[in-house]
Amino acid sequence: MRSFFGALFACGALSQPVTAGCATDDQVEQFVADYLSGTPSTALSADGTMEDALCTQAHIVKALEPHLGPVIGYKAGLTSAPAQERFGASEPVQGVLFRDMMLNDGASVPSDWGARPVFEADLVLVVGSADINQAETPEDVVHNISAIRPFIELPDLTLAKGEPITPVTLTAIGVAPRLGVLGTEIPVTDPASMAQALADMAVTLRAADGDILAQAPGTAVLGHPANAALWLMSKGIEFKPGDLISVGSFGPLFPPEKGMGGASVTYEGLPGDPTVSVVFE
Repeated sequence: MRSFFGALFACGALSQPVTAGCATDDQVEQFVADYLSGTPSTALSADGTMEDALCTQAHIVKALEPHLGPVIGYKAGLTSAPAQERFGASEPVQGVLFRDMMLNDGASVPSDWGARPVFEADLVLVVGSADINQAETPEDVVHNISAIRPFIELPDLTLAKGEPITPVTLTAIGVAPRLGVLGTEIPVTDPASMAQALADMAVTLRAADGDILAQAPGTAVLGHPANAALWLMSKGIEFKPGDLISVGSFGPLFPPEKGMGGASVTYEGLPGDPTVSVVFE
């Protein structure tokens, strides 16, 4: 099985002349330099199509892997109504997860972890079987998931104030990957029950002082969190065992100051009502 980006490289798409809306080598180099230094950057593919944005993203992913490690999964962004409303999106956007962006539960991070840092309540599905690529329903997806992991994503919107942040420009930069905090794995031993629990769960994002910042049901993400995997596959992503799938935000994105020194997410209704937390220094 080849991933979406692997297929782009294998078929030679990235060795051909770029289209007008795909970032040039110089633009990619400047963006990566800005990203690594935490400097607000210029929007890429701003006047281009989603195809242009995906072309730009593939080049940026290749340039970032030496710094962030290999791609270990994919993310569906803008999967909740508040997120889509904020960025004027009519459907989700697709990005990647890098190995070295992942932190363990309870991790401490600088409060300025990026040029434009935000945090959100998310969730990760761990692919157990390549048969997931034949899934047609959320239940089919969960039957091919080995585990669920609580997840607080710490994206970096990256772009300088005044630069357009749209579905196209977000896609071009990989949907703002920077850091993420993974909770303990919850094995999927009864797929049917887990599929129901994912729909019925209540996801609560809290600041460090206990104040509730956002609450949402599992259905807030595309009607069911597993639909994020189906959407990614509809866009050409092919999963392999061990891949991580970030299903996207269950509510609004918040700047770090809203966390009052950190954040936690509880998933009431999943086995053990798990929680994952992060400290902002």
